[in-house]
Amino acid sequence: MSSTTTDSRLAAATARSILSCPAAVELTVDGVPQPIDDALDGAGAFGLQDACGVPTFLCAPDGALAYAACAGRNVLLSLRTGLADEADPDGWETLVLAGSLRSVGTESCDCCADTRERVVVDVTFVLLTRALADGSLERCRVPLAEFRSPAHQLNRGYLQRSAEHACDCHQDELRRAVASLAGIRLGDVIGVRLTALTPYGAELQWVDGDGARIMALEFPHVARSTDELGLMLRTQLHPGIC
Repeated sequence: MSSTTTDSRLAAATARSILSCPAAVELTVDGVPQPIDDALDGAGAFGLQDACGVPTFLCAPDGALAYAACAGRNVLLSLRTGLADEADPDGWETLVLAGSLRSVGTESCDCCADTRERVVVDVTFVLLTRALADGSLERCRVPLAEFRSPAHQLNRGYLQRSAEHACDCHQDELRRAVASLAGIRLGDVIGVRLTALTPYGAELQWVDGDGARIMALEFPHVARSTDELGLMLRTQLHPGIC
């Protein structure tokens, strides 16, 4: 196993991207004989959110994770990247986070009667790893201060996951947006994909009676936060997109 020196800002941006967009999550808690998986079905992918560099779970108040958080147990969180190849030029495959669990209260769902416990990981160690051609493992430790920096809010993983969410959960809103922007009938819009999303704008691709089409949208100014990005998407596309 070798170590490498990588620009701390770039390494932190990649780490935050993997946290925002994991393909697989393993949560190992001190004193618990096997990985906890009862939390991995809530908000976001695997019930995990990146709250400004703080890994955050929404879980059942009577579940194993909530009890472990009340006890302040130490935890090891291993995340396999879900970044698309073009979004991950550095090729880091796994993010490992160590720290301790802490409960920060409960919240109720707006659309059902469920109450969820909000559990965070107070991170003390951040490590990126990737496999090399010779079979060895390369690793890069990420400074905590840079990992927590608000500069990484609109990371590649967050943008990718937001575009995927829009396509999967807001197809009706996207179809209406395309019909309005392109000046065509809603019934003629067969399907839409948000194929690119950046702080500068978005790209829409859709299929109608004339075939496949594409449109680029430019935001009125560069988005500086997740809230600004969401507001500009709702303003330019549809108010129902979250």
